[in-house]
Amino acid sequence: MKYIILFLLVAFSIDLSAQQKQFSKDDNGKFIYYKVVDSQLLSKDTLLQRAKSFVNVVYKKSMKAESITDTSILAKGTMVIDKTILVAGHPSGEISYNFVFEARNGKYRFWLTDFLYIPYQRDRYGNFVATTRIGTPLERNPGKLNAGAWKDVVNSAYNKIDKFGEDFKKYLATNRVEKAKKKTETISTKKW
Repeated sequence: MKYIILFLLVAFSIDLSAQQKQFSKDDNGKFIYYKVVDSQLLSKDTLLQRAKSFVNVVYKKSMKAESITDTSILAKGTMVIDKTILVAGHPSGEISYNFVFEARNGKYRFWLTDFLYIPYQRDRYGNFVATTRIGTPLERNPGKLNAGAWKDVVNSAYNKIDKFGEDFKKYLATNRVEKAKKKTETISTKKW
């Protein structure tokens, strides 16, 4: 009897320690990734310039700026979610999201919301392509049959979004100046 109780206690403690971080929910019940960062060393204009550079240069293939004002940036983007089994991995789907950035002197905030999942499948050429154009909201409650797979999708999406948030904070904290492209001079072999 003692061993059974000890075994259950150990199994329960392992289950509690294995829980992963989850998305928070906003007022409408949608998943949201929301961060407020205190940056006393940087002005509002500097923060906005770096955020524009992040959206338009670093993530230009996967994000598109919708509107830019003097204090905020709104953009839409996509991320590919990978499914990894041991060492080999392949894309299992795509997450589309809305990105909002707002800056004030000494602090800024950003959030990602409106997550839609579009699953991938192999086409006849072996490429992974979207199965549909209509996305499924991540906050959707799956049935019993797909609960495990959906939980993996949500956890993978949170890990990707969290990594995106950390990259964004690092980019805004560092002083990266985009180098202007050097104009190449044409060399004429006729004059010397």
